[in-house]
Amino acid sequence: MNGRGKSDGCVVPEKPPNNDRQLSAEAVEGRRPAKGNILQPTTPRTQSRTGVSSGVQGVREAARRSRRARFTALLHHVTPELLHQSFYALKRQAAPGIDRVTWADYEEGLNDRLRNLHERVHRGAFRAAPSRRVYIAKADGGQRPLGVASLEDKIVQQALVTVLNAIYETDFVGISYGFRPQRGPHDALDALWTGLMTRKVNWVLDVDIRGFFDTIEHEWLRRFLEHRIADRRVLRLVQQWLRAGVSEEGQVKPTTKGTPQGAVISPLLANVYLHYVFDLWVQQWRRRSARGDVIVVRYADDIVLGFQHRWEAEAFLAALQQRMATFGLALHPSKTRLLAFGRFAVRHCKVRGQGKPETFDFLGFTHCCGHTRAGKFMVTRHTQARRLATKLKDLKTALLRRRHLPIPVQGAWLRSVVTGYFNYHAVPGNIHRLAAFSREVRRLWRRVLMRRSQRHRMPWRRYGPIADRWLPRARILHPYPNVRFDAKHPRQEPGAVVPHAGICAGGAG
Repeated sequence: MNGRGKSDGCVVPEKPPNNDRQLSAEAVEGRRPAKGNILQPTTPRTQSRTGVSSGVQGVREAARRSRRARFTALLHHVTPELLHQSFYALKRQAAPGIDRVTWADYEEGLNDRLRNLHERVHRGAFRAAPSRRVYIAKADGGQRPLGVASLEDKIVQQALVTVLNAIYETDFVGISYGFRPQRGPHDALDALWTGLMTRKVNWVLDVDIRGFFDTIEHEWLRRFLEHRIADRRVLRLVQQWLRAGVSEEGQVKPTTKGTPQGAVISPLLANVYLHYVFDLWVQQWRRRSARGDVIVVRYADDIVLGFQHRWEAEAFLAALQQRMATFGLALHPSKTRLLAFGRFAVRHCKVRGQGKPETFDFLGFTHCCGHTRAGKFMVTRHTQARRLATKLKDLKTALLRRRHLPIPVQGAWLRSVVTGYFNYHAVPGNIHRLAAFSREVRRLWRRVLMRRSQRHRMPWRRYGPIADRWLPRARILHPYPNVRFDAKHPRQEPGAVVPHAGICAGGAG
């Protein structure tokens, strides 16, 4: 196809190649330049829910038919109906942005506001507002900078993410789990546990990208997006959000790199960036260079790899450092670790007189080399001690603020908090940490109730029934990881619709 591309009976001009001196992303990935554009199935003129669904479904089908197709018309899928759905998909209690407009404020006269917003977006009059800089405490004692976008930016970003997900969910590979529809942290944890238990893994590489969200190169991100998106209006919106800057202490600081953490569109942009920088590259490396078993699991910028051979893990680490540097990223020197881990790690450590094997943290759990009652190797997972302590500290502060509320009000709130904690952390093998959390919550609540007044007394015989009434008991809620992993990615017969999941890739291939 020279100069012009044809798809679905439509002929559209092909985007000319870049003329700058920097090496193109296509050449870095070892792929041919993206082919001609493709027109999408258009939505009906009536902005109904059915029309929106059929339009986005058309984008998904077109993306699935051709992995090299480029979309020239995407913004027309951002309809008033989709903006309406996006508004109600936002968190209602989220902090306001620089405009100080809350979700409840915007809901008044919502239809007129969304019609005006839709008209400005399609007319090109919409302008992204700077993000409001806030800081939240990290588990290690530091502070994580967040950018709180204005409400209208959140609405448009949410709508655009819905459209772009239809494209990129056909491109993203099985090793990627972070911030994707139908996937969550427990899917990544299940894939990692299953890989460590079923593959010949003797070494684990725990990768940490230093300041990933703050060091994303805008130029590379634009090039990656242009592999699939040729709608200049969509690209212009993304550029606005990237360059809108942040407002801190009344001053707006421009941003030349990075994407603000906390923005609705940031997780998708981060996944697109690492899809081209890491995912495609590591799959190619595994096919061409690996000699032993290799497993890979990535959740946003948290990456864990397992290797059969140490020399192969060291060679991969050196290659990964060069790869990251090419795209403006760097590995954290102290947090990126290669450690002995697996079914033979305990035996080797005893021979060397090194004590117990090292552990690593992933998605809130510390992974250890353990064993069953029969003495067989098993990967055990416990809630990270630092996160447990941070959670209890925050819970104590929140309880003190509520100590004068009626006990049923406190109990209902505390039950929701403890239930949410158990829903995430109640995995097999973690019952001791769950029980410790439950005991500490009961102790904290009793101390808070005793501080309601100087005369107040809360003996255990009186407090016990209250705690039993409102606080759930610690128990395991999640199945074993391999059971859930096999259920979601069953082994299929040849010719079946759902292919067999690639464990070596850390998930469904």
